[in-house]
Amino acid sequence: MRTELAIALPPGYRTEDVLAFHSRDAEAIAEQVGPEGLRKGVLLDGTPVVLEVGFKPDEARCTVDADGELTPPLRELAREALLNILGLRIDPAAFAAFVRDDPALGPVVARQPGLRIIQSATVFEALTWAIIGQQINLPFAISLRRTFIGLAGRRHTSGLWCYPEASDVARLELEALTSRKFSRAKAETLLRLARLVADGEVKLDRERPVADFVRELLAVKGIGPWTVNYALLRGYGYPDCSLEGDVAVRTAFHRLLGGEARPDIPTAQRLLERYAPHRTMAAAYLWASLSEQAG
Repeated sequence: MRTELAIALPPGYRTEDVLAFHSRDAEAIAEQVGPEGLRKGVLLDGTPVVLEVGFKPDEARCTVDADGELTPPLRELAREALLNILGLRIDPAAFAAFVRDDPALGPVVARQPGLRIIQSATVFEALTWAIIGQQINLPFAISLRRTFIGLAGRRHTSGLWCYPEASDVARLELEALTSRKFSRAKAETLLRLARLVADGEVKLDRERPVADFVRELLAVKGIGPWTVNYALLRGYGYPDCSLEGDVAVRTAFHRLLGGEARPDIPTAQRLLERYAPHRTMAAAYLWASLSEQAG
């Protein structure tokens, strides 16, 4: 079944950021991006769904194409996923006002107004991507993600693969991952998390207090503060994630502030504290500053 909806976009919306984020996998097995829009496959409540987005100047024209009945709960899950992949969870205006006179990030924001946090379609996708990408380079992480989708995801009738849910991953055997270049520790963490979520012992509901989410995840072996904060950023759209453990964040601080060495984690934590309660947007602009320098 299919349904269509329109989602209003704010003035100055940066369509190019959305397209860039969702086009990282050149093989495009679960995301297809073109000049004017994108298609994203994801399993929602056990149903393969393709989310199609076309951009107009002031709105996103969206189609939800489900391999099954589009019940009201499934429609709502699809709408939530669309808000995520469009980066509409955090309004960047508050951060721009907050850092207008900040010597480090004020100029970066002035050069790149309207930057948004583009998210994964679901919290589970964001969390598993954080685990997959830990301590490896981006091309290898994208390759592992592609393998992960092929092992646990399902094809939509259109041919696009859909990112798996916890119950799909929980059925995998450890060897299915380790035989395909996943480290044993990474594979065990993915399966451990998926089984806890599938059994209801870890709940990823967006409406839950963030502190409860953090406490449950930190109790899972193999998941640390960086992974939790990245999941909060890319899954929940939580506005105050502190990513002092992120190497790129510390590199950006070093380049913006100078000094002999890149800040260590405690120093980066202190530097980020000045941006609370907007540390998520601070991380976004620190990453963006590296892209400016590279460009």
